Amino acid sequence: MPAEVLSYFLKNSDLRLRLAFQVVLQCAPFLKGLKVSCVISVDTALYGVLEELFKETEIAWYRLSESEGKCLVLFYRPAELEKYLNSSCVNALAGEYGYGGMPLYEMLRRLKNRVRTFAERGMGFPHEIGIFLGYPEEDIRGFIENRGQRYRMTGYWKVYGDTERAGMIFREYDRAKDCAVNEFLTGKSIREIAAGQ
Repeated sequence: MPAEVLSYFLKNSDLRLRLAFQVVLQCAPFLKGLKVSCVISVDTALYGVLEELFKETEIAWYRLSESEGKCLVLFYRPAELEKYLNSSCVNALAGEYGYGGMPLYEMLRRLKNRVRTFAERGMGFPHEIGIFLGYPEEDIRGFIENRGQRYRMTGYWKVYGDTERAGMIFREYDRAKDCAVNEFLTGKSIREIAAGQ
């Protein structure tokens, strides 16, 4: 993507347009149906605009934290995320962090509390957030065991397992980003971009 395009949108005085562009740019793999969720930092003052951006979509959002004029927001399609989290291998890993046997809303509330606790202690993010973002189990475990070090590859996440598979996924995500941004630049709404998965 040309730097001029990024610069134009990031410096544009229309805050709603900037937020829409940020969502398209940072959430493209999710919008295009390649990920079960995504998380981005949004200006707190613009949080209410999300209602307008995602009107008439199946997409929900959940504020995980708020600090210094920014909020961390998880975007997801409830039925898809719940199905994913309840799959056997993912559910077992989530259970190790106290999320077992919970409905989605309780899992999100627990994640929010854990994000807040980690932030208060200056510990970054709880490692299990990767479960909610659809990262491979081996990479989540590798990140935890290696404390974020000694990874084999990095891209949309740190890879400790299958680098070939991760590389293919990263390329798919890049293509989704190019496609979503191009659609946005031609005037499509987020609803239209997400519907065209």
